[in-house]
Amino acid sequence: MAEQPAPSALQQPSLTSIFFAFFLLGITAFGGPAMVSYIRKMVVGQKGWLDSAVFDDGVALCQAIPGATAMQVTAYVGLRIRGAAGALAAFAGFGLPAFFLMMALSALYVSTSALPPVKALFLALQAIVVALVAYSTLSFGRTSLKQWIHVLIAGIAAALFLIGVSPIIVIVIAALLGIAILPKPEKKQENPVTTFQRPEKSFLIMLTMAIAFFVLLYILQPDLFEIAATMARVDLFAFGGGFAALPLMFHEVVDVHSWLDSTTFINGLALGQVTPGPIVITATFVGFLAYGFWGGIVATIGIFTPSFLFVVGTVPYYDRLHSSQLYQKMFQGILFSFVGLLLSVTVKLALAVPWSWFPGLLAVGGFISLLVGVEILWVVVAGVGLAGVVFVFMH
Repeated sequence: MAEQPAPSALQQPSLTSIFFAFFLLGITAFGGPAMVSYIRKMVVGQKGWLDSAVFDDGVALCQAIPGATAMQVTAYVGLRIRGAAGALAAFAGFGLPAFFLMMALSALYVSTSALPPVKALFLALQAIVVALVAYSTLSFGRTSLKQWIHVLIAGIAAALFLIGVSPIIVIVIAALLGIAILPKPEKKQENPVTTFQRPEKSFLIMLTMAIAFFVLLYILQPDLFEIAATMARVDLFAFGGGFAALPLMFHEVVDVHSWLDSTTFINGLALGQVTPGPIVITATFVGFLAYGFWGGIVATIGIFTPSFLFVVGTVPYYDRLHSSQLYQKMFQGILFSFVGLLLSVTVKLALAVPWSWFPGLLAVGGFISLLVGVEILWVVVAGVGLAGVVFVFMH
């Protein structure tokens, strides 16, 4: 039986309209998950493509599955209004501005990173990245850890990661702890508005194409396959949004494969923060520095393919997933573990920064600014401006 049309689709825009609407939004997509409110404003308020209830269902779904939340919400919107093709149009439109800009910045970084002004700039950005990840740890912890048992799971995760256990193993342990020791959550009511009968045939075609891409890459370019597969693996376990991918990506890129050293990885995170789109666009930087132009492309495909397929493939089963107490306990355990993983990444990133009075001042100032509600973009802009002023006066 064919898929039922979404009852909430108030208009049927063309695929081109969907692509360019999200492309224009993606140009100014700073703030990661904060972009969800802007997507809602465009989709529900301005365009009238979905009603608010169905949009909110999509946000809840995207928070419950691994991947960058804002990117996945765009795929959900496209899926609701034009099926899997609409999901691809929205997802690609929203992500391409960040990809193009990161490719250009990566090329610029390769040719200019040794220049003294650029070194001073990235020293400032490294300090701000430490402040940002520290703030994300605190923010994530305040909203997630409500009981001592939550803190216990987060602490176990941090300790395991700091002694060198793979983050993926830590996540599995946290999921099992969640199932074993967390109290039974309240049963959630099903919402029939989110029900599809089965995945579209076009989803199965896309899944087949993704598998074929990775198989061909493995046969033709094993090195490129390794970086694409690594980024896909990072995305597969990134429960909790884009920042949840950071501990996994750091571990794989720096500790396991040694594609970048920790300082260069921080510089990539800094560029990922000053570009629009999710912070996992750092994968493009990693791929470019490791294997050049094609490395940047395949790393980007790797980091976003699971996110996209999760949305398109999961929506038909959302009600069952949403009401499963076993899944809710597993998801909570994983979510608590990411507070610990983020804490351990904060420590590792801080150890990689060559601290002196100026980066220390920037880190403290950036952390306090974020704490009082200053937007990330303005914290970065102020840090870069101060770095420029200090460099001029000292040289």
